[in-house]
Amino acid sequence: MWLYLLERVVLAVTIVVIAVTLVFLMIHAVPGDPVATLLGPRATPEMKAQLHQQMGLDKPLMVQLASFFGGLLKGNLGFDVFSQRPVAEIVFEQLPYTIELIIVSILWAVAIAVPLGCYSALKRNSLTDQVVGVMAVATIAIPSFVMAVYALLIFAVTLHWLPAIGAGEGFLDSLVHLILPAFAIGIGWVGYISRLVRASMLEILGENHLRMARSFGISEWRIVTRYALPLAILPTVTILGVGIAWLLSSAVFIEVVFARPGIGALIVNAVNTRNYPVVMGVVLVTTFLTVVATTVSDLIAAALDPRTRENL
Repeated sequence: MWLYLLERVVLAVTIVVIAVTLVFLMIHAVPGDPVATLLGPRATPEMKAQLHQQMGLDKPLMVQLASFFGGLLKGNLGFDVFSQRPVAEIVFEQLPYTIELIIVSILWAVAIAVPLGCYSALKRNSLTDQVVGVMAVATIAIPSFVMAVYALLIFAVTLHWLPAIGAGEGFLDSLVHLILPAFAIGIGWVGYISRLVRASMLEILGENHLRMARSFGISEWRIVTRYALPLAILPTVTILGVGIAWLLSSAVFIEVVFARPGIGALIVNAVNTRNYPVVMGVVLVTTFLTVVATTVSDLIAAALDPRTRENL
């Protein structure tokens, strides 16, 4: 187990270095000058040159990249170009909004999709199974940002049932403001997870040890919940760990549509203003979250299925 964890740490560091390097090179390739954005159109060439020097933008690209990683080793992500606040402070100020959105989206999606997938497997080829299958494919095919726009128009603008924008104030108000964004992100996962659980459940229900359990007179409900379900949700656990990057990218669009605070709105604004330090800070944190989520999903899968521990 310790060797496995060491391998994952080395892999995580490698992924973070590669991701940050690629984003660093891509954002510097985008046309535009953060100094010109910061100083405005009336800035003189001397003022621009001075600020370029202060920000280190006058140095070669590789020197800037090495300087960034050097600061990272010291726990310094740099400073915001405009406010001069530490990037780490800005990112971790917005990160909780995105994390709570992702958690709520996944919780309600899993709570509906797992029982739906189990029921479809037990009622294989029935009318209910066919209806669930069609609805699952339909929800998977619709992008989350399209779902967000229509949910906003129907439930907020037309029916006035739910708030349209913002994150709310207070616990209950925040939950109400999370309903539409979490629905837009999670609805596609309901269809995807239900299909995944159904396929896994059908495969597991036909295994020999479950047939033997039936021959001993064990109830079908206990067979499904006690023996089949823990194995059937293993692919779901793994997919959710790998899919954290997809969830974060969905959150970017959703936060923009619903004008919510979070790293989505933060990185969009940072890219538009060529705020390099903030972009790099967001990419670093989201990459780290993706690696951690993947590792945790592997450990949960190992806890649920002892057979997978041999591969750790």
